[in-house]
Amino acid sequence: MSKKKSNISINKIFMRSLAVIFVGALAVLLLLILLAQDLPSLEQLENYDPDLVTRIYSADGQVLDELFIQKRVFVELKDIPKHMRQAVVASEDKRFYDHWGISLRSVFRAVVVNVLSFDPYAQGFSSLTQQLARSLYKTIGFENSYTRKIKEIITAVQIERTYTKDEILEMYLNTVHFGHGTYGVESASKRFFGKESIELTIDESALLVGVLPSPANYSPIRHPERALRRRNTVLRLMREQGYLRLMEYKVAKSKLIENILEESKRGIAPYFTEYVRRIMEKEDEALGINIYRDGLKIYTTLDSRLQKIAERSFMESICENQKKLNKRLYNDREEFERLAYLTLFPEDSVKRMLAGEMELYKDLRDKLLVQSAFVALDTKTGAILAMVGGRPDYRDQFNRAVQLKRQPGSVFKPLVYTTALDNGYPVTEQLLNQPVVLNVQNMDGAWVKWKPQNYDLSTGGATTLREGLRKSMNLISVRLVQRGLAPAEQVKKTAQRMGISTNIRAVDAIALGTSEVIPIEMVAAYSAFGNQGVYSKPFGITRVEDRYGNVLKEFGVEQEEVLSAETAYLMTDLMQTVMNRGTGGSARWKYLFNHPAAGKTGTTQGWSDAWFVGFTPNISAGTWFGVDDFQVVLGKGMDGSRAALPAWARFMRDAHKILGLPHEEFMRPDNIVDFQICSVTKKAPLPNCPLETEIFKKGTEPTRKCKIHRDF
Repeated sequence: MSKKKSNISINKIFMRSLAVIFVGALAVLLLLILLAQDLPSLEQLENYDPDLVTRIYSADGQVLDELFIQKRVFVELKDIPKHMRQAVVASEDKRFYDHWGISLRSVFRAVVVNVLSFDPYAQGFSSLTQQLARSLYKTIGFENSYTRKIKEIITAVQIERTYTKDEILEMYLNTVHFGHGTYGVESASKRFFGKESIELTIDESALLVGVLPSPANYSPIRHPERALRRRNTVLRLMREQGYLRLMEYKVAKSKLIENILEESKRGIAPYFTEYVRRIMEKEDEALGINIYRDGLKIYTTLDSRLQKIAERSFMESICENQKKLNKRLYNDREEFERLAYLTLFPEDSVKRMLAGEMELYKDLRDKLLVQSAFVALDTKTGAILAMVGGRPDYRDQFNRAVQLKRQPGSVFKPLVYTTALDNGYPVTEQLLNQPVVLNVQNMDGAWVKWKPQNYDLSTGGATTLREGLRKSMNLISVRLVQRGLAPAEQVKKTAQRMGISTNIRAVDAIALGTSEVIPIEMVAAYSAFGNQGVYSKPFGITRVEDRYGNVLKEFGVEQEEVLSAETAYLMTDLMQTVMNRGTGGSARWKYLFNHPAAGKTGTTQGWSDAWFVGFTPNISAGTWFGVDDFQVVLGKGMDGSRAALPAWARFMRDAHKILGLPHEEFMRPDNIVDFQICSVTKKAPLPNCPLETEIFKKGTEPTRKCKIHRDF
């Protein structure tokens, strides 16, 4: 009987144990199902699509800049050095090629250590695949908990079932965090060493891998000594596991950490790439893309060689102009004290800052720094070749090339002359170079009388359009408007037709460039002269591709005929006179720029703004110099020919040389004819007249005879 009871007890114990096991297994199963609810599905694992860096490329194939939230550049495993792969395996998971997602040996070791130390988190057991699971999928999380570990293990096993070992290693090396905002070995290699990952040496690979356990604590930038010790640990593990020969190990270990980049490499053409970024942000929704996550390739028109020339040329002129501004301010004690806030800042410190020995306080920059804007366009297409939106040494968010609105002064005069030519007046039309009176509005909006003067204060008799533009005579420009050869309303329409979008005020003072313009728009307007009257809208992007090379959008040339070819050529020829014998002449004799070119200087009243805009058949370029606060003037005599032209001339000279551009003449329309005139009266000549040859649109040649050189 006792034996029967004993059997019953054993059966009960067995059944209860079975029930407990079943309930426990069911509970574990339910827990796994619950935890797996927000884990990636098999389909997600098979179609993993990580955030990648979007790259902006120049026309000559250089990476200008990168857009990203997490800086990650994908590179295939075959393009990652073998020693980099070995370093990761040796340091992070030496049984990587033997386990199926988790290493049971590591799990057992962690359990023993944690039990003996009475600390559940004293020892971890993450395999390389588990680390990948954690970094790929945000639903797993990073907190120290058993729940996270279980999620991690489930996903790691799924990853192992979905991918090969090499594919897992490739994903790991492209996603792991190396600190300083970089994800993946390619981004880390460029951040720390300024080169591609394929060029990494053994010691450099070991240094990067050494960072992985704690990027903040082992950063070679912030903690070089710790980073060196970690690197040597990785090298030792590689040696112990047979990845390095003894001599390789000794050589790599002997190297110092000397070539680490303290700061990220600055992108090329920062103002231009910001201009591109803002355009692409507007395209996001239409194209269904995210420029910060989708790993796009944005191809642009900018030539990195010309950009370097532009920045070098302009920095040279900025330094020259800054020295002159400094000297002017130092000689005007009252103005200097007011602008430099000398009641707040030490005078010696401010002077050292202005001399370039220290960085100028932000509060003083808009009043004490000479600034600049520059744009170079392809004359024929409007493609942006180079752009400077402000001082390269004081970069800010304000792109003066495309956002600045300042008075253009005499740079606007060609649009006035163009209107007169369009109205049928020849280049020999004569106007009196005598004082005039204008009605203008002052700062308070009240109308007052203003008597403009020529820059050199000269007056004279009858003056042709060619001579008036060559010497940039204000009185001739004003008379063009006042006498109706180029009425203000028509000049405004001419400007709008040629791409000027700002508010051009149709008043007599329009002749002197008193309405604000944007630099890139003035350059584009001048380009129409050099392109036979065809206006080309400036553009900076040629096409956008996704990460797989599929073209998402192409940007084409947008053109419109805004002038007759004859008017455009006549105006170009007038501005060639400015370059060869007028206010732009120093580009020839001083800066040795000898290509056929046309251009115009510009200076505003009081020397607040200095401009030069000019073009050849291939490149149109324009520049502005001034101080952000327009009330601070550059100084007496700092006109367009002195403050702005030098940078333009240096750029055009070097740009044409580096591109190997020929000495190409502007295309002359068939309807433009040479005609001999009296060089004194500019009329049809008599036998005794001294002669000169002038160009005319056919049908506008002078018919009235000279009245001075009659044969009595």
